[in-house]
Amino acid sequence: MNIIQLKRVYDPVCEADGTRILVERLWPRGITKEALHHDCWIKDAAPSDDLRRWFGHDPAKWPEFRRHYFAELDQHPEAVQAICTAVEGGPVTLLYSAHDKEHNNAVALREYLLAHASTPTCRVPDREETAAVACC
Repeated sequence: MNIIQLKRVYDPVCEADGTRILVERLWPRGITKEALHHDCWIKDAAPSDDLRRWFGHDPAKWPEFRRHYFAELDQHPEAVQAICTAVEGGPVTLLYSAHDKEHNNAVALREYLLAHASTPTCRVPDREETAAVACC
């Protein structure tokens, strides 16, 4: 089984990242395309501009954000499938730019993928795997 990891776009790249997928609607501030070292950018896997603005990274809105975001993801099966296909080939790192590591679209997207993916290869890394990735 392969893993779906999460990493801020500003964190260092490491070999354990596997396929690095940017899952933001807008290009992250202060980073060039060359500096990001991403394999692809799947804009349709990101929340809509309206939903992103409404959420504003407010943890109090997290449950409602997730519900609306999951509904949006249901409307973009090609984006979800592209990520699951990448997972079948090895580890995948979803790249996000938010400061909040617990309440952002990549966290919600990984939750959605694990709950709705058509492939059993999607799973969350355990703590030891996460620690090993963080050391890179």
